[in-house]
Amino acid sequence: MTNHWNDLQYADVLMVIGANPAENHPISFRWISKAIEKGAKLISVDPRYTRTSQMANTYAQLRSGTDIAFIGGMINYILENELYHKEYVSAYTNASYIVDDQYSFKDGIFNGYDEKTRKYDKKQWGFKKDKEDKIIKDPTLKDPRCVFQLMKKHYSRYDIDTVVGVTGTDKETYKEICKAYASTGEVGKAGTILYAMGGTQHTVGTQNIRSYAILQLLLGNIGIAGGGVNALRGESNVQGSTDFGLLYHNVPGYMEVPTDADVTYQGFLDRITPKSGYLTNKPKFYTSMLKSFYGDNATKQNEFGYHFMPKLGAGKDYSYIRLFDAMYRKEFEGLMMFGANPVVGGPHASQSIKSLANLKWMVSIDLFETETSSFWKKEAGSDPASVQTEVIFLPACSSYEKEGSVTNSGRWMQYRWQAIKPKGESKADLEIVHMLARRLKELYKNSPNPSDMSLKALTWNYGESDHPDIDLVCREINGYDMKTKQQIKSFGDLKDDGSTSSGCWIYCGFYPENENLAKRRDNTNEGMSNFLNWSYAWPANRRILYNRASSDLNGKAWSKDRVGIVWNSVEGKWKGNDIPDFAATKGPDDPTFIDPFIMIAGGKGALFAGINEGPFPEHYEPYENPISNAFSSVQLNPAVQFGEKATNAKGDVSKYPIVATTYRVSEHWQSGSMTRNVPWLAELVPHMYIEISEELAKEKGIAYKDRIIVSSARGEIEAYALITKRFKPYKLKDKTVHHIGMPWHFGYNGIATGATANVLTPNIGDANTTIPEFKAFLCDIRRAK
Repeated sequence: MTNHWNDLQYADVLMVIGANPAENHPISFRWISKAIEKGAKLISVDPRYTRTSQMANTYAQLRSGTDIAFIGGMINYILENELYHKEYVSAYTNASYIVDDQYSFKDGIFNGYDEKTRKYDKKQWGFKKDKEDKIIKDPTLKDPRCVFQLMKKHYSRYDIDTVVGVTGTDKETYKEICKAYASTGEVGKAGTILYAMGGTQHTVGTQNIRSYAILQLLLGNIGIAGGGVNALRGESNVQGSTDFGLLYHNVPGYMEVPTDADVTYQGFLDRITPKSGYLTNKPKFYTSMLKSFYGDNATKQNEFGYHFMPKLGAGKDYSYIRLFDAMYRKEFEGLMMFGANPVVGGPHASQSIKSLANLKWMVSIDLFETETSSFWKKEAGSDPASVQTEVIFLPACSSYEKEGSVTNSGRWMQYRWQAIKPKGESKADLEIVHMLARRLKELYKNSPNPSDMSLKALTWNYGESDHPDIDLVCREINGYDMKTKQQIKSFGDLKDDGSTSSGCWIYCGFYPENENLAKRRDNTNEGMSNFLNWSYAWPANRRILYNRASSDLNGKAWSKDRVGIVWNSVEGKWKGNDIPDFAATKGPDDPTFIDPFIMIAGGKGALFAGINEGPFPEHYEPYENPISNAFSSVQLNPAVQFGEKATNAKGDVSKYPIVATTYRVSEHWQSGSMTRNVPWLAELVPHMYIEISEELAKEKGIAYKDRIIVSSARGEIEAYALITKRFKPYKLKDKTVHHIGMPWHFGYNGIATGATANVLTPNIGDANTTIPEFKAFLCDIRRAK
């Protein structure tokens, strides 16, 4: 999320695509409503007419899996009609960069593609450089090999007729949306894009979000109040969890995990550190993190403990899908799960049960017995002894029973105090990890085994009782001087010589000296509702990322109504309503001044970038699809990697002609483990149901509340039919296609029970993240006998 919740009120146009905030993120809708009260226009783009659609000025029907076609058409409209923010695009993006001659694109495939490995050589998508190794540019944006012209050529294929023939959107509605959202490219205007899992859970999920970013860069909507690309998180601390390295390929602060090929620490740093931009400081951040992990056991002589770090095996992918593939192949013995319920929440859920049955042991840490913690009942039936997996259940605390900080979608780190004492023997996740770490260190303290050295070297100084001292944890996250033990004031003070420690560099500065800034609750509004003294926003308490772009080249705000930061020539520093995204005393004329997008090498917004499937987002059909790709002969994203063959069942449109998607409701949450055990929520939505259009119901002879069977290539489920006007048949270019939807919260445990939607979903994922394609698959329906 580049901006934050309060900032939504400053948008002139808000486009919600792949999300339903009115229902799923209702507090966010307070700020959307404020924008509407001020005259803003709300656009809802969704396969289903949602509660957000009901509040919108314009609703556009969109077939699941066609976001790139939809946005690509908008990009083409903006470029063809010269509605982009010309000064912003020329100065703040890489539109002027000249692309190397070897770059090409033909019939859905970019250059550098290896069909056998299904991978691109991204090094072939470079820029031309002069003798001094500087990128060659064309400020006029007219050179046929500059990014701008190549992008214009790429998206010229996305004409309105072809786009609506793919997406199923009404043509006049689509033209209305193009016109309305393009209006935010006018100097002084602002538009924001809001998305959630409807955008990411696709085989092209990463490129979906890239397409939103390209659109925003063209219109000058990044770095300004009321702008941005804003992810609506579905959990109070999802942002915090990824910030702290919960993703398999990241360590805290979104830095890379080393691989077996990274033999030395210096070699690893050389590989991951860019040649320009603020991340040239990555060695300081990484070394300080290693000092946090290993303390005095991390020295210059042993490469700061780098060899204690676990390494990713060559070509290994430890994402969710691949872990379950490995379980299926019996490649590891045990699994620990904190608040996870893959039997309901994972793709091809019935296959997940078979994978779990191949484990020797599994620990489930949760509030209630989940479908996963009791999977052996489902797998074994009346004979539990037939399942080898030993299941251990540890009762966990709810969020109200523990204290600590959470980080919301806007990157605001906010401390929450304990409201009630834990029930029974339940413990907080942090307590469980703390107890486990202390016992393991005691168990291995005298081990001579070299493989145990990383555990022995690990520092764990958070108190001697089973309840850790959370204040010590906070101080460790922020970081301190190794010699004086004084708290570090900013990540700009971190060193690469082992003299500083910081558990997560992007949070360095939230706990300077003796004040935990996450506990601040001063709601004074200094301007633009940034509330700089309420909690702490990473990085450096900055509320809007890349806020240098809120002003023109001379440091003057694009709009007097949306002042981010401006250059004050009298005082010789940047001032305004936010924390500057760079050194505050360097003016626009300073030759060492960094361009707005400081985390990108070169400092320019990346209209052209090296993502796994290509430098420009290109439409490919989902893994299971009802029509041929209208833009090329390549049907599926060519960079998608296939996992275990036995888990990759694929349905064909001849047998499964209906498009399906999953979604969430406000009464239930995630896999339903909590909400289906709450009596009043279970009463509000007690049954699993399938939303079906009136036209499809008539065609299939299905009446309201009928029990129906939904089948896919993975299995079938039974549920109630909900006949609705919220879905309509899709009029695509060469056929009519039906679309259905279903909530994914149900399982066989709890007060409210029902069939699991993810029995139906495919075990295939995005080419960059491998997030499963929950949001677009094929099925068929029939009345239950």
